[in-house]
Amino acid sequence: MRYTHFGEKQQFIHPLSSAIREIVSIFEQMGFSVAAGPERETEHYNFDALNVAKDHPSRDMQDTFWLGSGHVMRTHTSPVQVRYMESHQPPIRVIVPGKVYRNEATDMTHEAQFYQLEGLVIDTDVSIAHLKGTLQTFFKAFFGGSDVEVRFRPSYFPFVEPGLEVDMRLVGENVPPKLKDRWVEVMGAGMVHPRVLSGAGIDPKRYRGFAFGSGIERLCMLKWSIDDVRLFHTGDIRLVSQFPIQK
Repeated sequence: MRYTHFGEKQQFIHPLSSAIREIVSIFEQMGFSVAAGPERETEHYNFDALNVAKDHPSRDMQDTFWLGSGHVMRTHTSPVQVRYMESHQPPIRVIVPGKVYRNEATDMTHEAQFYQLEGLVIDTDVSIAHLKGTLQTFFKAFFGGSDVEVRFRPSYFPFVEPGLEVDMRLVGENVPPKLKDRWVEVMGAGMVHPRVLSGAGIDPKRYRGFAFGSGIERLCMLKWSIDDVRLFHTGDIRLVSQFPIQK
């Protein structure tokens, strides 16, 4: 714990904890609830219920920590969305910040354990335009831009159709230098696949929805110009001491 020149104790917060608190606050102001679920997950919720085919590469050993007896360390927080849909009726607005695991090599941009943010909206009249507006509102609040542009590029994720890669560009005085006037890829998203809705007990003929997901470390790296994702998990107090708690 660091001391100020006046003898008062200065308290600090880990940047991931700070980011998660801020993310939750932003989405709660937009009417979202917050959900959590098990990190030791069943194959059904981690893959089957999300329309991931039996031969999909993400099931292979290089991507997934298999625990035996049909269980894995969850590879994303999307299983929590399925569990939430099974126990809640639309309209649904929920975010899921939480820890996930990938069986991959560690480098400056990859970790075997990291945090992910997922969002889900289900209602009778939901479109990609609503997805875009939601993300613009979040990016503007989280990154401090006075103007936010969002663009979508086609992509593929088994649990959404269509699948989208999300890029953003921030313009303004308070934008982090790494982001100012640049298009940056920040997350994946799309419209929830009808099979995922029906599998969770929601009528896809009546309801539609969108989902989005991003690594929280990725958002932190962009917000604070941190170049190595491994810094978040080393326990180095020099990183934490740069993030004082604002009183």
